[in-house]
Amino acid sequence: MTVSLRLNDSDSQLIKAYAEMNGISVSELLRKSVLERIEDEFDLKAYEKAMEEYRANPVTYSLEDVMKELELF
Repeated sequence: MTVSLRLNDSDSQLIKAYAEMNGISVSELLRKSVLERIEDEFDLKAYEKAMEEYRANPVTYSLEDVMKELELF
């Protein structure tokens, strides 16, 4: 897939300089940045869901309890 992006000169120079400083292409910088942003949002949604479930049923288990339940030792 090819994506076009319009930037003003200031933003373009900043992005190019940052990519160069990190030894990667602008394309790689933008790809990594977008994927990291998506991953961060997925992680936040998973956290929010887990906290909601915990608040509804605030039961916790120790690692030892889980290991016993799963018969891992």
